[in-house]
Amino acid sequence: MKHILKILKKYSFYIILVFVLLFMQANCDLTLPEYTSNIVNIGIQQSGIESPVPEVIREEEYNKLLLFMNSESQEKVNNSYTLITKDNTEYLEKYPLLNEENLYILNTENEDLRSIITLPMIMVYNTSQESFDPSSFGMQIPDGMSIYDILQAMDQESHNEFVNKLSENYSDETVSLLEQTAIVYLKDEYTKIGIDVEEMQLGYIATTGLKMLGLALASMVLTIASVFLTSRIAAFFSRDLRSKVVNKVMTYSNTEFESFSTASLITRSTNDIQQIQMLIVMLLRIVFFAPIMGIGALAKVSGNDMSWIIALAVVTIIGFVIILFGLAMPKFNKVQKLIDKVNLVSREILSGIPVIRAFGTEKHEEKRFDDANKDLTKVNLFVNRVMTVMMPSMMFIMNGVSVLIVWVGASKIDAGTIQVGTLMAFITYTMQIIMSFLMISMVSIMVPRAFVSLKRIGEVLDRDTSIKQIDKPLKFNDELKGVVEFKDVYFRYPDAEEDVLQNISFKAMTGTTTAFIGSTGSGKSTLINLIPRFFDVTGGKILIDGIDIRKANIEKLRDKIGYVPQKGMLFSGTIESNIAFGLDKMDKEKITKAAEISQSLEFIENKKDKFKSEISQGGTNVSGGQRQRLAIARAIATDPEIYIFDDSFSALDYKTDAKLRKELAKYTKNSTIFIVAQRISTVMQADQIIVLDKGHVVGIGTHKELLKSCEIYQEIAYSQLSKEELENE
Repeated sequence: MKHILKILKKYSFYIILVFVLLFMQANCDLTLPEYTSNIVNIGIQQSGIESPVPEVIREEEYNKLLLFMNSESQEKVNNSYTLITKDNTEYLEKYPLLNEENLYILNTENEDLRSIITLPMIMVYNTSQESFDPSSFGMQIPDGMSIYDILQAMDQESHNEFVNKLSENYSDETVSLLEQTAIVYLKDEYTKIGIDVEEMQLGYIATTGLKMLGLALASMVLTIASVFLTSRIAAFFSRDLRSKVVNKVMTYSNTEFESFSTASLITRSTNDIQQIQMLIVMLLRIVFFAPIMGIGALAKVSGNDMSWIIALAVVTIIGFVIILFGLAMPKFNKVQKLIDKVNLVSREILSGIPVIRAFGTEKHEEKRFDDANKDLTKVNLFVNRVMTVMMPSMMFIMNGVSVLIVWVGASKIDAGTIQVGTLMAFITYTMQIIMSFLMISMVSIMVPRAFVSLKRIGEVLDRDTSIKQIDKPLKFNDELKGVVEFKDVYFRYPDAEEDVLQNISFKAMTGTTTAFIGSTGSGKSTLINLIPRFFDVTGGKILIDGIDIRKANIEKLRDKIGYVPQKGMLFSGTIESNIAFGLDKMDKEKITKAAEISQSLEFIENKKDKFKSEISQGGTNVSGGQRQRLAIARAIATDPEIYIFDDSFSALDYKTDAKLRKELAKYTKNSTIFIVAQRISTVMQADQIIVLDKGHVVGIGTHKELLKSCEIYQEIAYSQLSKEELENE
């Protein structure tokens, strides 16, 4: 995990920027339902009148309102309004009624004024209705007088008693309902003054709609920006992680390669990293965004007496997710392993097609792949079925919650507790909260698989290579070039019970050829793989130019060696790029010389594009012998001090083998050569031949010496050549 966090740290600024963009986007999305509520509550139901406090009111009506206030409230109201007459000519155009009647205009508004004036407005509105019966409050109205005349003439005690009785009728009503009733009165008052209420309504709806459009556009831009940044962060993160994995794998010794199969390493550096890339996208786009939206929406509806519906929905969703998670989790660990298996089988089939066809086992291999494919399909189907159950279930919960809110909310609207727009906003916020949990729930199904991939990538990155570079490597002795000495070398493969090599001791001088021969499994290839430190010895030591190779710089060590493996591995590219593989820069003279020595020049010249001829992956478009010769040319081009040929002449005919070794001997007379071979004819001219049997040295000497002294060498030699051929050499 530390490797992942280290890479993510590079993009911390952009991650913070994404978080800021998501916060701004959530703020836009959370504000929209408020505007929707305002359009319904204020724009439609209240004709665009936002506050019950009149901006302008006739003097007669103003005086009526004062009759239903105590002295303290009257003082606050009088301080907030200014009387204007027709002498105030600047208002005549706006209020033509001013020519006939004086008006009061609002100069200061505050929350106290809103609560003070709402109830008096309702009282004035109700007492002015024909249906109002003053006798029910113990008041008789003489003919020619109004209730307002009586109130004005009353003593303070009787006045207060009447107002208190009247206000008791509204004690059970909510502030929201009282304000709506007050606005009905205010709308009628504005109409009498000459204000176009319909125009006011359309203006409010248009203004609010434009604000909503602006927020929607801002949300869209922020969404695009956050998605763009998230995609770039995830893509660059994946690029860096792939590079880190490949670079780490490049440091592995053969020991580490044997613990991870090639198919598994391919899956880990492709499919697993893709899973992590998807996780990064999900984290930045959903896991970050969903809580912001959920908490924000929860804050908007907190205090609402229908909040219990949200709690019920959240508990239901969490319980459902826990059940699905418990069913799906065990399967995620299997998915990546099954992908490894499919890759392994596919790779074996594609690599071994010639052999499969030759032995007619197509049906068997098809069945083997089909079995692996079916196992993977079954697990993926199970996971996908869990996902398909999840979505309709979540939608059912969401729709059920919507119905419950409407059912509960309808009774509250009827009672005047809330308004229609408020209910609409509550439904929207509830859906945002549920959608936040839904998004996190969907991610929770995908996250376990990504964490399995994280673990698998971590295994690759955390694995220490057994071939380590020491902090202060020793320098090679420049006076000795290519001198190799084995001193009591032992080697055992990891987890093996027995040593593969035991007590190996010999010395190879510059300008000499050392050949290794022995039966299959005798340890020849293992022995020479110790020289470039593909493995480290488990006992004894190997000296090159006087120093222990474990104390040398690994790159410097391998720069000294030209290695030709048993399998002539070529890379996709051209003949020229393959021969120049170990060179720092393209040197045509060296490339041509290497091709000439390796007996490759003739077949290269016969090709249409010559050195520019294409080589397919693995060198499958050239013959086995040509592949080996190009691999030998690649080693020759680097002009190393030490050559290692691991059974690298096996695909060559005798004539080409002889010519190549003859030219090679001339060119490498100042180098140390190691040859592993099965053919006696390949090793007969070596300066020393080392015979191996079951990991032991059973003979060291020249061809003639071994023919006399080594029984195993004799058996190998006489099985390949006649006595006369051997003695004539």
